[in-house]
Amino acid sequence: MKDFTQTLRSLEMKVTPQRLAIYDVLKNSKEHPSAETIYKRLSPIYPTMSLATVYKSLEAFKRADLVQELNVGEYSFRYDASVSPHPHIICTECHKVEDLEEHIFSDLTEKVLQYTNYSISKQQLYFYGKCPQCRESVEAV
Repeated sequence: MKDFTQTLRSLEMKVTPQRLAIYDVLKNSKEHPSAETIYKRLSPIYPTMSLATVYKSLEAFKRADLVQELNVGEYSFRYDASVSPHPHIICTECHKVEDLEEHIFSDLTEKVLQYTNYSISKQQLYFYGKCPQCRESVEAV
């Protein structure tokens, strides 16, 4: 967290215990939590922290390219502390969001560049389906 504190300071952003905790949840989570999930996880530790604080912090992190915002088709966004371009896979039953290794599609950006002649600034790629656990529970019934 020392590095993140220095990063915030170098970006002239306020360093608060709540911001550090919000980022810590993201950095140590593979579930890609929503703002509401982060708030529920931290509210016992920071009872005076509001949901608005979580949203404002995530927005500031997003503008500074410290997190990426994922729109996976739910009622709210999810967040990922890994900002390098990588695809995600989403379970349509339990709504789990998982990272896919970026090397799987390493040539995709180059192919899109060649096909469209666009100057690509970012990419987000999502796959949807049923995860193995949800498939098993349906097959067991």
